[in-house]
Amino acid sequence: MDVTREELAELLKETESAHADYERELGQRDEDWPTWYARYILDRLGERSG
Repeated sequence: MDVTREELAELLKETESAHADYERELGQRDEDWPTWYARYILDRLGERSG
């Protein structure tokens, strides 16, 4: 699974935006954001290779 620096940067920006939406729906800060980010990123990378 090769990802360029630029692709990773874009993916992190997308993840940040999606997580902000998630926190708004949640109505509070997500203290376990690293797990959420990891799942989101791995899902997106899986879509690329699948």
